[in-house]
This record gives sequence, structure tokens and C-alpha cells, in this order.
Amino acid sequence: MTAFFAEYGMFLLKSITVVLALVAIIGAIAAAGKKAGEHDHLEIENLNKKYQSLAGALKQAVLTKADWKKAAKAEKQKAKAEAKSGQSRPNAYVLSFKGDLKASAVSSLREEVSAVLEVATAEDQVIVCLENYGGVVHEHGLAASQLVRIREKEIPLTVVVDKVAASGGYLMACVANRILAAPFAILGSIGVIAQIPNFNRAMDERGIDFEQVTAGKYKRSVTMFGKNTDADRAKLKEELEDVHALFKGAVSGYRPDLDIERIATGEHWYGTRALELGLADELKTSDEYLAELATDHDVYRLAYKIKQPLQKRLMASADAALEKIDSSGWRRRFEARLPR
Repeated sequence: MTAFFAEYGMFLLKSITVVLALVAIIGAIAAAGKKAGEHDHLEIENLNKKYQSLAGALKQAVLTKADWKKAAKAEKQKAKAEAKSGQSRPNAYVLSFKGDLKASAVSSLREEVSAVLEVATAEDQVIVCLENYGGVVHEHGLAASQLVRIREKEIPLTVVVDKVAASGGYLMACVANRILAAPFAILGSIGVIAQIPNFNRAMDERGIDFEQVTAGKYKRSVTMFGKNTDADRAKLKEELEDVHALFKGAVSGYRPDLDIERIATGEHWYGTRALELGLADELKTSDEYLAELATDHDVYRLAYKIKQPLQKRLMASADAALEKIDSSGWRRRFEARLPR
């Protein structure tokens, strides 16, 4: 009898697993079908209205009925007075950039910047809420170039770092007129790294030959499958040093007061230390800054949504999972330094 119940339990567990898998697949297909009907579009959120709505809901909950009506009446009178004055307030445009190794969000960023540049004036400003661990050089260079477009139009640009702007992320951040950082945000990592595994000895042990034919002396230096020489490594080191020099030049160009040799060591610093070194201009979170702006600016959050085919969304999910594993190395290093 015990064996019967054990087998029945296993059968039931397998059945539940199959049903859950089918539900997940159907849900994914339904979500994909829904998204398939979407088109690329720009989403715009008025943050002034959002803040007012949140404050209004809280006031209604905590004030007496009489005080609530009085406060609501005062708000209406204030809005009418501002409308009659005919004085327009400057605008603040908020963009968000969450980076990955390939800076894939640049596809949306370039459209958001193009939209802003069509309407923004020198009296307005652009705020970029940046979270970026860095990654591929040319991809992050392109992302930084999108922010350069704003600087070149002489529209004030502020980058706010709540969590991290490291390596390619700082390459983007340094373009701004001002960099704001949370006290424990991570900034810096102005350095270049290349690391690849080499399977040559393992292949030799299994009798596997590797053939590589190139035209051009330096078409390939360090390789994953061939035998690397000191000359190959020296050439790769030379290329990395050249990229590092370009990186330092870009940072120095936008923040000339920095002691570039002191901070371009590949190290990173938390917000308070980054402020002391000149990597940031003020300690402040994005929430604080946007709330302040809303008192005398009309603040709009922009997000350009790009329709993605199902296959690309699945690949993006896989990439995100791999990057999460990679970035966990950062997190482990940082968490290890925190007091327990």
C-alpha cells in the first residue's frame, strides 16, 4: 500500500508539473500575441500630476473632511491663478537608462533624445536617471554620444546615479553638466579589461587540431582555441592601453578638474568618496531632485517603447539572466565590504 501511495504521489507531482508548464507556455504565447499588436511609441508621464495625485490621496486619508475640502479648494485656486498669469514654466525631461553589457537601451535613448531636442530650449533641462555597470566599449561610446547631442544644443544636462555608474556607465555620466549621486552609489571604474578562456591544452589532450587563417598581421592576437604567444598578449595589452587612453581623454574633456591619473586606475568609489574626488558634484537621489524640480518646472518622464519580436524577447531574457550572473560578481564584492 505504501508503494502504491508513493507511486501515486510521484504521478500526481509529474501531472502538476506538466500542467504548470502548459499554463506558463500558454501565458507566454498570450503575452506575446498581445505585445505583437503594439507599435513603437513614446510614453509620456507628467510627474507633477503624479506627485499631486499621491499627495492628494494621502491628504484625503489623514485630514478631516473639512480640512480636506479646504486644502482641495486652495489647490484649485492656486491652479487657476497660475493659469491666469500666463507665465509658462520651464520643462524638465526625465530619461531613464538601465544599462547592460551591450548598452541595448541605447535604441530607446536615441529616440528619446531626438524627441527632446525637437522641443527643449536652453531654459529647460534634461535629467538622465542612470544605472549602468558598464560593458562593451563601442556600445557604451554610442550611448554617451547620445548625451553629447544634448550638451551640444546647450541644454542643461544632469545625470543622477542612485545605484551605479561604473566603467562605460561613467563614460556616459561624465558628459553631463552635473552629476548627482546617492551617498552609496558606485562611481568610477575608469579602466579597460579583456578576459577570455583558452581551450588549447584541453584540445591538444583530446587530439583536436585548431586551424586559423588570417590576412593582416594583427587580424587576430589572443584566441580562445589556438596557442597564445607573449607577442599576442603584448598586442592585446597595447590595444587595451589605447582604449584606456581614449577613455581618460573623454572623462578629462568633460571634467577637466579631475586628477585623471588618480581616478583612472580601474577603482570604484561610493558616492561620498566620489564627491570628494570630483567624480560627482552633489549627493542627492533622483527622488529628491525630481521632487525639487516639480516646484518650479513642469516635469515629464519619457520612455520610448520598441516593439520586439518574440524570438528577440526570449534571447533578451537569456542575456539578462547571464548578465545577472555576471553582475552578481560586482554585488558580492560590494556586499563583502559592508559591515555585518
